[in-house]
Amino acid sequence: MQNLNEIYAALPVRLLPWYRENARDLPWRRSREPYRVWVSEIMLQQTRVEAVIGYYNRFMEAFPNVQALAAAEESRVLKLWEGLGYYSRARNLQKTAKLLVETRGGRFPDTAAELQKLPGIGAYTAGAVASICFERPSAAVDGNVLRIIARITAEARAVDLPAVRREIAARLEAVYPAGNCGMFTQALMELGACVCTPKNPDCARCPMRGVCTAQAAGRALHFPVKLPKAEKRVEARTVFLLRCGETCAIRRRPETGLLAGLWEFPNCAGALTVDEAVQWAEAQGAAPFGVVRAVRKTHVFTHIRWEMTGYVLDCAEKPGAFAWADFAALTETYALPTAFRMFLEVLEMPE
Repeated sequence: MQNLNEIYAALPVRLLPWYRENARDLPWRRSREPYRVWVSEIMLQQTRVEAVIGYYNRFMEAFPNVQALAAAEESRVLKLWEGLGYYSRARNLQKTAKLLVETRGGRFPDTAAELQKLPGIGAYTAGAVASICFERPSAAVDGNVLRIIARITAEARAVDLPAVRREIAARLEAVYPAGNCGMFTQALMELGACVCTPKNPDCARCPMRGVCTAQAAGRALHFPVKLPKAEKRVEARTVFLLRCGETCAIRRRPETGLLAGLWEFPNCAGALTVDEAVQWAEAQGAAPFGVVRAVRKTHVFTHIRWEMTGYVLDCAEKPGAFAWADFAALTETYALPTAFRMFLEVLEMPE
């Protein structure tokens, strides 16, 4: 049986040739410019590569460098982020861009330790940027990498324990190949995304075949071990689609908390009946004619699941408590998070 040092040492030896032959052509891999790599890594958090490509290309077209992002209107940044979720990422991108322009002439720090001092950059993103852009032996340890290491070493401990994650990062950094640090980081990412996948690992074509402890024992799907997940809290909400003429009511969410500062359709806690929804709209001064349509939607956040009842109400008045936008503005100007954007199709439906 191989020891841990031998297993880790085999990683760059096997992965670098494999990556050269099998790497996907992704837009952010065509440059090692820190701005482009940083934006891609932030976008890829909690989001599939296929979903990110379009967003990334549009973002780069609108904000081709850190100076352009720093100078942009926040509303424009959030609109281009619409649908990616976790909007604090977009705000932190711009916050960091402004900080870099103001204090460093737009230049990025070149070490993981310094990068982690910037807003929204954690250990994983710092390791990715430092290794890919500056050839630092800094590990970027995410769920993909933890899964790979857990399988090849048959790690029996829960990989989401901070001490285990730190140990894995330290062991990886000890075998980072000088001159190929960025390629090694990307090879690990690629292996986890394309071969050593969560549910259907393709062990037959894995470059670590013959080294992987779990594969040799036929137990790949037993790893990684994780701590039990807490159940999501379920919240009922009622969403009001108040239409007046060709416009619909929207409002801004508070500047703190869930979906902070984004636009939303008016809503309240609980599952209101049709009569209660009409009464709510009357209390706002919208003078509703009645409910035109009711629809139910579900949206899942990290720790919460919203079970939403949406009511379309045609109204005679436009209370000043709300902003009123036509359909073009709702789709092109205002940043509506997915939880509310999914109701746009209801507004489009014919009577």
